[in-house]
Amino acid sequence: MQLRPVFSTSRLSRWAKAAAPVVLAAIAAFTAVPAPAQSPFSPAIRVNQDIVTWYELDQRMQFLQLLRIPGSTDEEVRQSLIDDSLRMQALRDAGFEIAPEDVQQGIDDFAARGRFSTDEFLQILGDAGIAPETVRDFIRVQIGWRDYISARFISRARPTDEEIDRAMGQAGGSGLQVLLSEIIIPVTPQTLEQAEALAEELSLIEGFDAFSEAAEQYSAADTRTNGGRLDWLPLNNLPPALQPVILSLNKGEVSAPLTLPNAIAIFQMRGVREVAAGAPRYSQIDYAAYYMAGGRSPETLKSAAELAARVDTCDDLYGVAKGQPPQVLDRVSAKPGEIPRDIALELSKLDPGEISTALTRNNGQTLMFLMLCGRTRDLGEDTSRQDVANALTNQRLQAFAESLLEQLRADAVIIEQ
Repeated sequence: MQLRPVFSTSRLSRWAKAAAPVVLAAIAAFTAVPAPAQSPFSPAIRVNQDIVTWYELDQRMQFLQLLRIPGSTDEEVRQSLIDDSLRMQALRDAGFEIAPEDVQQGIDDFAARGRFSTDEFLQILGDAGIAPETVRDFIRVQIGWRDYISARFISRARPTDEEIDRAMGQAGGSGLQVLLSEIIIPVTPQTLEQAEALAEELSLIEGFDAFSEAAEQYSAADTRTNGGRLDWLPLNNLPPALQPVILSLNKGEVSAPLTLPNAIAIFQMRGVREVAAGAPRYSQIDYAAYYMAGGRSPETLKSAAELAARVDTCDDLYGVAKGQPPQVLDRVSAKPGEIPRDIALELSKLDPGEISTALTRNNGQTLMFLMLCGRTRDLGEDTSRQDVANALTNQRLQAFAESLLEQLRADAVIIEQ
């Protein structure tokens, strides 16, 4: 697979990645807005009593283009500014004040994530034709809306101890599940630098469709044929070290690149839910790995598919490996935290008897035919209660925010030019 960056890896692009937790959780992807024939300060959109000017549309476009976020449409640019107007109207109606020093701190933090001073950051934007007021207004509405939603709904969003127990699969109750999309980029010593640059660029993606397109183009996982989309996974199936990382993501947010043996992984959160079925934790994972020469060549993948059709259990692999050197087959029983992260991630997607051919070893020259043999339940607590409580709270706050914004849209008078 040829690795090529989605877009250039300039210092500003690296800044955008560092700032992603602030920016990318709050915006969608956008492209250029056609230059208007009207006066720049004439109304492009009326939202109740407020207006959005052509100048504001053009400034938002330039700001987002500078972040180099792919997958954009004119409609999304307009909808973003309509939603911002509705949010600010809701804050005004509620008498919710946004302290200027909080906005300034937001700008300072935004710049610092890219190791810029605020003056240097604003100078870069100014050189690109973006006014300081554009950045200030953008950050102001995001900070204000976040704080307003938290103040209004936090008491309803906090989970009870019983709800945390159920989410952790205790007391015979429900469990927490996550809905993810993934991009897995294979790495060899020769492609490491290129793969890291590609992963940084892909971690900037905003929007489900854009992420799916990237997964189809760049991912080596079997899920690439489905746009990288995984089915609902019990949280406790994921590697312990990965669980808090996933729980920290908001819906639509993309993780920073995660280093795996021979690969780099990127995840996008599509949803979190509680389910009625139990979600047990596991003390031991039993799996088998059969190593096939040829890596991910078509011939080896074909042989792996034929082998998958012949074996039903891990024990069947002993017969396949008979007469070969002992190192071609590993049969492992280990604690979840002791399993290499890439193997643990693949096993999290499998039921006993299922197979993955997504991994390689020996710098990509050897294909790993990986089979899950079984899992042993454990009642210990690998994921902290605070992680689960935060995830549930954020999930509910986001749901309240989306519901309120939808109501504001339904009640608004919006006129577009």
